[in-house]
Amino acid sequence: MLSERQARIVETAKREGKVLVDALAGRFEVSVQTIRKDLNELCEQRLLSRIHGGAVLGSGAENVGYDARRAIAATEKLEIGRAAADLVPDRSSLFINIGTTTEAAAQALLHHAGLLVITNNLNVANVMRASPHIEVIVVGGVIRRTDGGIVGEAAVDFIRQFKVDFAIVGVSAIDSDGALLDFDYREVRVAQAIMANARHVILVSDSSKFERSAPVRIGHISQVQSFVTDRCGSEEVRDICRQAGVRLVETAATADPI
Repeated sequence: MLSERQARIVETAKREGKVLVDALAGRFEVSVQTIRKDLNELCEQRLLSRIHGGAVLGSGAENVGYDARRAIAATEKLEIGRAAADLVPDRSSLFINIGTTTEAAAQALLHHAGLLVITNNLNVANVMRASPHIEVIVVGGVIRRTDGGIVGEAAVDFIRQFKVDFAIVGVSAIDSDGALLDFDYREVRVAQAIMANARHVILVSDSSKFERSAPVRIGHISQVQSFVTDRCGSEEVRDICRQAGVRLVETAATADPI
């Protein structure tokens, strides 16, 4: 059984994507030690997962809501999106898949000219549709109501008709062994098709994805050509990038690309 405070903490995490120790202590007028104890207990019940300074919704079988995901590391995602867009030259063809970080990349790409963008993300299509310099093709398939993603076998078949210059892909979690993970096997099939039909795959992910888990395997980080993140705190993943020749771009001010 959860205490009333713990239940409200979980509801806040569901609504906002994450909770922070200091903010919760101020909100409930209790000590940070009390909040840390609450978070530890909630994590033991797998309702939350700890991150530095707080916690995120912790189910390994269910993703955070799309609007809440937008709020997680929002500033970092904007920087990641800009850095990913810098890797794509004008007059390129590219896939952009489902995700809030890929949506940030789409926003940054609006300054490009002569792009052909194929996407299974209605949010990306809506961001880019008004640009006179970008042609947008929306993948056919089943629309997922929770986030405007288009998934299913029809989407996979549609994507396989193309061979593009770049793909900008997001994931829900990155394991320390380099596995790229997500929650919906239908979305995973689409992401796999996107990666298989792009000459250069750009993985975009903020550092909180190293602290999350998801049950379905998309592939491995060695299958991408560039990885753009705010900070890679996993030495194992760094080593994999070096060994596989993956370009690692970190947008945090003190980080250097390798």
